[in-house]
Amino acid sequence: MTVKLAFIGAGSTIFMKNIVGDMLHFPALRDARIALMDIDPQRLEESRMVAEKMIATMGTGARVEATTDRARALDGADFVVTAFQIGGYRPSTVIDFDIPRQYGLRQTIADTLGVGGIMRGLRTVPHLWAVAEDMARLCPGATLLQYVNPMAINTMALAERFPQLRQAGLCHSVQNTVEEIAYDLDLPKDEIRYRVAGVNHVAFFLRLEHGGRDLYPVLREGYRTGRLPKTPVQRPHCTNKVRYEVMEHLGYFCTESSEHLAEYVPWFIKDGREDIIAEMGIPLDEYPARCEIQMAEWTTQAASLKAAAGIEVKKSHEFAAEVMNAIVTDTPYVAYANLPNRGQVPQLPMGAAVETPTLVDANGCQPTTVTDIPPQLVALMRSQINVQELVVRALVEENLDHVYHAAYMDPHTAAELDLRQIRSLVTDLLAAHGDMLPGFARTRRAA
Repeated sequence: MTVKLAFIGAGSTIFMKNIVGDMLHFPALRDARIALMDIDPQRLEESRMVAEKMIATMGTGARVEATTDRARALDGADFVVTAFQIGGYRPSTVIDFDIPRQYGLRQTIADTLGVGGIMRGLRTVPHLWAVAEDMARLCPGATLLQYVNPMAINTMALAERFPQLRQAGLCHSVQNTVEEIAYDLDLPKDEIRYRVAGVNHVAFFLRLEHGGRDLYPVLREGYRTGRLPKTPVQRPHCTNKVRYEVMEHLGYFCTESSEHLAEYVPWFIKDGREDIIAEMGIPLDEYPARCEIQMAEWTTQAASLKAAAGIEVKKSHEFAAEVMNAIVTDTPYVAYANLPNRGQVPQLPMGAAVETPTLVDANGCQPTTVTDIPPQLVALMRSQINVQELVVRALVEENLDHVYHAAYMDPHTAAELDLRQIRSLVTDLLAAHGDMLPGFARTRRAA
């Protein structure tokens, strides 16, 4: 069997490099047909070049096709990976930061929750629905491996509109956090044993051990004495204190970075409390700054990749190729996947997108049941799900009121702005995004 992968959003060259490169390490996937699709011909050509150089380096029989035609890429696919950002950095990400800042609402990443996450969900879901509709026609048995944020909103909305779709939302926050904990504690990451559950980016380590020893007392003692967290070598701009502070008060360690977590909750980014922002080392406007750096560096990176005779293909820690291999070869593998709640987390609402250990084999993605999330963590997760559900309801019902309702319920937004300010802010964001939004959300409403 020759496996076909359709990669939608392949202009994300570095991410494509990780996923396709990982595939080449598996005998069952190394000769795959790989259809790269993007709307940007230049980035698409750069990705094709990188993929072909990786194949040459690995000496596999994989074949690459690059196309701007989504239907052509999807036709006959066994797996579909999505990795796109509707509206891009400019104009959409800039809008999502600039307009809230005018209201005194400051953000760090703005891609998961908050008004930035809400707007990104409105822009993104219709395009994921279009992919799913094409899949139903062109590759109905394929599995969609969805890497797009806002992950939970996207996963929930896909399940609402296409309940028969085989899908899994995949993220790397669990793997990244294990590496960061291992770094802080000077432990080999592969020796840490853990169990995680929750909602994407607000899941928690319910078990965290090394050699049978509970690591939580070590983390708490290190934070209380000021030894932890260590300043990350790769990301010195973020000291990672927010997650330790949340652990100190709620008892458990979160799976997403401190700069992310800071904008999901009402406790850290507060008007007039620059002391908190400074003490916790919260990098405001971190995502726009990162985008500017990446864009400035990409021309040099692309030229270097083009000039290279071959490209080293190291295996990444992404789940996608592992999931594909498990399904194709019927080799059991456990990934952390985001799936609609069908009872695997009975403490959270049915239909919500939940992230749990998931067994993958020829039967697809089969989530394990988690019933022991502590109540304080459940309460925090529900505060995220409240916003996510309202965005999905807005999209499914084409009900603009629910967009406003979602923003009213967002923990960080509500901690900073009153109802009238939130309404005016959302109205301004809808008007600024214009045709990037679905039709029902394009009409400017009076504040």
